[in-house]
Amino acid sequence: MPTYDYRCQTNDQVVEVSHRMSEVLHSWGELCDRAGIEPGQTPLDSPVNKLATGGNVVQRGALSNPEVPSCAAAGNCCSGAACGLN
Repeated sequence: MPTYDYRCQTNDQVVEVSHRMSEVLHSWGELCDRAGIEPGQTPLDSPVNKLATGGNVVQRGALSNPEVPSCAAAGNCCSGAACGLN
């Protein structure tokens, strides 16, 4: 299952959890339950937002093709090497 980072709007804490792509967590209580952590003093109904994080992207042919992708071989990969190929 993929992992996602969520930030609580009340306590500004960021928590990483795994869940299906079709799921979205909406409250601190849901997030704590999924992560297996204690909610502390933060109200359970405090809203959380899923953060846009980098994540690793694997193309279909990458697992069976040992060749370096053309963008990395040419040295013109993603800006700042954000794709991790440089």
